[in-house]
Amino acid sequence: MTRNCHVRFCRRVRPATGWLSHQFGTLTLPHADLGLDPGEYLAVLSHSGSRGFGAQVAGHFTALAERHHPTLAPEAKKLAWLPLDHEDGQAYWQAMTLAGRYALANHHLIHTRLARALNVTPLAQVSNSHNLAWKQQVGDQELIVHRKGATPAAPGQLGLIPGSMADPGYVIRGLGHDGALQSASHGAGRQLGRKAAASTLNKKDVQAYLTTRGVTLIGGGIDEAPQAYKRIQDVIARQDDLVNVIASFQPRVVRMDTGSEDI
Repeated sequence: MTRNCHVRFCRRVRPATGWLSHQFGTLTLPHADLGLDPGEYLAVLSHSGSRGFGAQVAGHFTALAERHHPTLAPEAKKLAWLPLDHEDGQAYWQAMTLAGRYALANHHLIHTRLARALNVTPLAQVSNSHNLAWKQQVGDQELIVHRKGATPAAPGQLGLIPGSMADPGYVIRGLGHDGALQSASHGAGRQLGRKAAASTLNKKDVQAYLTTRGVTLIGGGIDEAPQAYKRIQDVIARQDDLVNVIASFQPRVVRMDTGSEDI
């Protein structure tokens, strides 16, 4: 039985992205957790970033770093760096942090307005970030940990690992695996790039997949089709030493930005 209540989940991604999606569905909580009793709950999973601001930050400071290292080989010039003990490095760190905070503020506003429109009070919220850099204690050193395609999973830390527009997502709690720098995957991950998905996947097959799983899609491009992603259950199974699964989320109605080609 679905309870007459609402749980929201906010998944904050890299500041560089402008992409946005909302998934409405059911959260299945097998055991008491998150301050909730076991059962099924109405939930919302959203995915967005700083709406282009982060991309501007990245572009500006990448060009600046390249000017700092003009002798780098052409194939390595995108690996140019800005030392944090230099004013340009400090400026980048502050701008990146601001972009991440701006992305989080976007999410809070989106979910606040959504809750108001639905006339509901959220019972729980989980949010997490990926494709950012963090200062982190690793052994006896403070290092910069950049999680590209990964998200923090410190001991006890709540997070989200979603699948696709039609496949489950998971609420997780980190186990703090030091060998993985206390990290876990940020999602299922792609098995087809956007261009490959748009050129090889068939609309009818994607629509059939959505129908089989009872998912209604509003907007969305074929480059975001479920078949473009790895099987989320396999991805979760391969990191059972990194996280514990707390609950599962099944999307039912998905609203996405239009991609390269409408499904």
